[in-house]
Amino acid sequence: MPNNHQFYMSEALALAKQAALEGEVPVGAVVVAAGEVIGRGYNRPITTCDPTAHAEIVAMRQAAQFLDNYRLTDCDLYVTIEPCVMCVGAMVHGRIRRVIFGAPEPRAGALASQFKLMDPSHFNHRIDWQGGVLEQQCSQLIKDFFKNRR
Repeated sequence: MPNNHQFYMSEALALAKQAALEGEVPVGAVVVAAGEVIGRGYNRPITTCDPTAHAEIVAMRQAAQFLDNYRLTDCDLYVTIEPCVMCVGAMVHGRIRRVIFGAPEPRAGALASQFKLMDPSHFNHRIDWQGGVLEQQCSQLIKDFFKNRR
């Protein structure tokens, strides 16, 4: 098996492709606890008429239901694109342990690109994070999606 980060990011990429098939911006996410995927999500704000239906939020909702707990301590979240401010806020409230993302989001990324919300002074809960896992594949999926829409 490839390293765990690549394996779980591949799962998120498959979900992102599903989003693209539904006309949504192709972002996918999975929540992992003890090596098991317990939450899956892809972008669905258009199809659900819900501005909060980002991949990360959908995956966290499913994981919380699975655990029967809104606290997602000891959970890692894999997402194809760097999360936005809303999603990082939800991760903080849910106490996600770690976020692993694929490609940076230069316009709205809230961990490294535009905002650095995990700098020590912002919140009472810190989330470890890293970017760049399967970055090229994640980035290409978004580029192709928008290229085909123009």
